[in-house]
Amino acid sequence: MNKILICILTILIQFISISLHSQENNKVIITTNGQDNDIFYHTIEPGQTVYAIATMYGIGVEDIYRLNPESREVIKAGDKLRIPQKDIATTITAPLSERNYSFHTIQPKETLYSLSKRYDIPATSIIEANPGLSVSTFRIGKTIRIPAVNIEDLPQTEVKTTVKEIEYKVERKETMYRLTRKFNVTSDELISLNPQLKKGVKAGMIIKVPVKSKEAVTQNVSELKEKDVNALLSAPKQMDKVNKLKIALLLPFMTEEVVQSSNTARFIEYYEGLLLAVDSLSQSGIAVELIVRDTGKGTEKLNQLFREDALKNVNLIIGAVENDQITSIAGFAQKNNIVHVIPFTSKNDDVLSNAHVFQVNTPQSYLYAKASQAAYSMFFDYNIIFVDTYDTDEKAEFIKTFKLELTQKNVPFIDLVYRAESFANDVQTLLVTDKRNVIIPLSGSLSALNKIRSPLRMVVEANPQYIVNLFGYPEWQTYTRETLDDFFVLDTYIYTNFFADNMSNDVSKFYSKYKTWYSKDLINTFPKYGILGFDTGMFFLSSIDKYGLNFENNLNKIKYKSIQTGFDFHRVNNWGGFINTNLFIVHYNKRDYTTVRHELK
Repeated sequence: MNKILICILTILIQFISISLHSQENNKVIITTNGQDNDIFYHTIEPGQTVYAIATMYGIGVEDIYRLNPESREVIKAGDKLRIPQKDIATTITAPLSERNYSFHTIQPKETLYSLSKRYDIPATSIIEANPGLSVSTFRIGKTIRIPAVNIEDLPQTEVKTTVKEIEYKVERKETMYRLTRKFNVTSDELISLNPQLKKGVKAGMIIKVPVKSKEAVTQNVSELKEKDVNALLSAPKQMDKVNKLKIALLLPFMTEEVVQSSNTARFIEYYEGLLLAVDSLSQSGIAVELIVRDTGKGTEKLNQLFREDALKNVNLIIGAVENDQITSIAGFAQKNNIVHVIPFTSKNDDVLSNAHVFQVNTPQSYLYAKASQAAYSMFFDYNIIFVDTYDTDEKAEFIKTFKLELTQKNVPFIDLVYRAESFANDVQTLLVTDKRNVIIPLSGSLSALNKIRSPLRMVVEANPQYIVNLFGYPEWQTYTRETLDDFFVLDTYIYTNFFADNMSNDVSKFYSKYKTWYSKDLINTFPKYGILGFDTGMFFLSSIDKYGLNFENNLNKIKYKSIQTGFDFHRVNNWGGFINTNLFIVHYNKRDYTTVRHELK
C-alpha cells in the first residue's frame, strides 16, 4: 500500500512539475539591468524635477529620495540619480500602452545588438518601445525602456515598403487630382514617371503609376548580423504623406450647459484663430478638413465621441484642458496612432510616457531652467543685484534656479532688501561704473515693479555714468500701458514663452483679418487665444503637409515664424512625447525705443 501511495505521489509531483514548467514558459522574464541589480541611473537634464523623473519611470518621489537623500533639497542638471526598477508582470502580447518595462542606462561599448542579445529580445521590440531612439540618442548615460517578453525566442519582424510600377489607362473625365486620390500618390510622383503629364491629363493616355505595398520579413534574433541590427538606428524613415489633412478640435465649449464656463469665450476665440489658419493654408493649396466637437465636462461625452469613425481617422487632435480629458484623449490618440496636441496646460504627465503627445505650453521648471541659462549668458559679467520687495507672486523657483547657475559658475551677485524710504540711495551705492548693472526683483507682480521702477529711473537719469538694465518676467508685458516708458528708459529685458508685438506688421494683419471675419476684437488677455489657435494650426498643419504624419522625424528642419507663440519641441525621453521649450527674450531698447523679440532655440 505504501508503495502504491509513493508511486501515486511521485506521478503527481512529476505532473505538477510539468504543469509549473509549462506555466513558467508563459511568464515574463524580468531582468534588471545590471549595475546594482535592482537600480539603474538617470542623468538629470535641465528643467527636470524629481516628480517628473519619478513619473516617467512609474515610481514615487519617495523611492528616489530613499536612494538619493540629497535630492530632497536640490537636483542639478548633469548629476546622476539612482533609480529603483519597478516590478513588472505583463506579457509582450499586451497592447503597447498597457505593457510594462524595465529600464536600462546605456553603458560604454554597448550597442543595440548587444542589448538585444543581453535581454534576449528582438532589436525591433526595443525600438518600438523607444520611438525616440536613434543614432544620436543611443549614447552613454541615456536611458531606454526594455519591454517585458516571454521566455521563448521571439521572431523579429520587419515591415518593408516596396514600390512597384503598373501601367494604367486614363479614363474619361479623370484629372490629376483624381489620379492622385485614386492611387494615393502625389502629382510630383506621377509627373516624375510620366513627363508628358506636364502638358495635361488626357483620356486614353497610358501612364506608369507607383503602387506601394508592405511586406513583413521575419527573422530570428540569432539570424541577424550585428551590423544589420545596429543599422536599424540609422535606417531612413519614409514620410507618411497625406493628400488631405484631417484634424479634430476637442474643447469644452459647454454648449449644452445652462451656465457656461468663464473660459468658453476664450476657447471659442482659439477655435476662430484656428479657422484663420485653415483658411490661410487652404489659400496656399493645402486641403484641410476640420472636425469640431464639444467635450463637455468629464470624460463621459468623450467616450461617446471616441466611437465615431471620423475621429479614429483624423491625423491630428488638438484639445482638452483638464487632466482627466487630456489623459483620455492621449490614450485614444496612442491607440489610433494620432498626434495629440495639448494647447493650454503645462501641468500634465501624459507627455512623459506617451510618444504621440505634443505639449505647447512649456512646463514652468523647463521655462525657468532655460530662462536662467539665458540670463546667465546675458549677465554673467554684469553687476547683478536681486531686490526683495516682499511682494506676492515671488518667482522663487526661477530665482533659486538662476542663483544656483550663478553659484556653480562662480559669478557673484548682491541681495538687496527693499526699503521704500531709502531704496534709491541703497541701490545707487551698489551700482558700479566699470561694468553694466542689472536689477532683478524677486517678484513678477505689478506692485513689486511699481515700487522700484520710478526710483530706478530717477537714479539712472540723474547718473548717466551708470549703465543699468532691468530684468523681469512674462507678466510684465501685460503692464505696458502703465510702465512702457519706464521699460525703455531702464533698457528692460523680460523672458517669456509668448509675445506678440502690437507694432509689427504680422500682428496688425492678424488683428485686421480677425475683426473682418468676426466683427469683434480679440479678448484683452495674455496670451491671446485667437493668435495661439492660429500659430498652433499653422505650425502643425504645415509641418504635416510638408513632412508627413511622422513629421517629428524632421523637427529640426521645421521653421515657422510665429506671431505670438514660438515652437521648439524636444522629446522628453526616448519613449515619451514632446514639450515646447521655446523661449523669447524681449528687449525694450533704450537706444531707439523699439521692442525686439529674440527667439532662443
